Amino acid sequence: MSQMRKDVFSGRWVIVEETTTVRPSDFHFKKFVRETTFCPFCETNEASTPPEVFAIRKPGSRPNGPGWSVRVVPNSNPRLRIEGELGRRGEGFHDLMNGVGAHEIVIETPRHDQNLHELEAGQIADVIRAFVARIVDLERDKRIRYVLAYKNQGEEAGAHTITHAISQLMALPVTPRTVKTKLMIAREYFAQKERCLYCDVLQQELTQGKRLVAENEHFAALAPFASRFPFELLLLPKTHNSAFSRITEVQIDALSRILRDVLRKLNQTLGEPPYNLSLQDRPFLRPRSGYWTTIEEDFHWHLEVLPQITRISGFEWASGFFYNPVPPEVAAKCL
Repeated sequence: MSQMRKDVFSGRWVIVEETTTVRPSDFHFKKFVRETTFCPFCETNEASTPPEVFAIRKPGSRPNGPGWSVRVVPNSNPRLRIEGELGRRGEGFHDLMNGVGAHEIVIETPRHDQNLHELEAGQIADVIRAFVARIVDLERDKRIRYVLAYKNQGEEAGAHTITHAISQLMALPVTPRTVKTKLMIAREYFAQKERCLYCDVLQQELTQGKRLVAENEHFAALAPFASRFPFELLLLPKTHNSAFSRITEVQIDALSRILRDVLRKLNQTLGEPPYNLSLQDRPFLRPRSGYWTTIEEDFHWHLEVLPQITRISGFEWASGFFYNPVPPEVAAKCL
């Protein structure tokens, strides 16, 4: 019989199949095929992108030229633009504003023949540093309330036309609803127990071990109790911190190693599955009337990895429930 599990972080319900006979080969994907045509993100093609807003470069190399390890450029077809005013207004019962924000591309490597999991830990650390630098810079813009860092790997995960290893940043003038739900649940838990919900769950998972996939001195990766997707992963810092931008150099090194580890586990187990990777961070603190003061203590930043190996159907869209045919305990064992 299946189980209905409630996600403690979001309040979302998931139907989890009760089975121990899952074969990872049932979900196995073919090797990712890269386009061999011209790529604007490859080294020496820098003139084909908008001018870089950040880069990690070899000493002596010039901006917008070769010699970089990670490069951040504005999206040439952005969903939100940095220019202009928000222009908040109403239209009858409806609220609207101008599409002001930022949409940036993080080019993870100069090479076209490598995915994120194939990079050395030091290169992944540079990608993390690029995220930190851009979040810190965008926080200075008072119009921006939230920066969403995410990666679409594979066509089924949304990377329809790009085969170079990239991630993206979306700077938003509002906090996403899914993040706001997590924030409110974390605040309620802290108000009742004066403890961080994420710290408590992490401690339980480390003690039990049955959903633990990997850990090192600073981070743990686990299959969430109410996983929405088969082989879903949650990466949490062991030390409480609400803001990703305050990550230390030692933690960057540890995060790069465990992220490479779990992505390689996914690829070894499932072939090269499409996945979405996202940073779940706290919003920028813009003090205003009624804004809660415990957010630094009650929220805990984390990464989510969502393999896209099953399709979302009308049931999921209509109900908000998810159906997961692979129990997280079994997924953790497979990984």
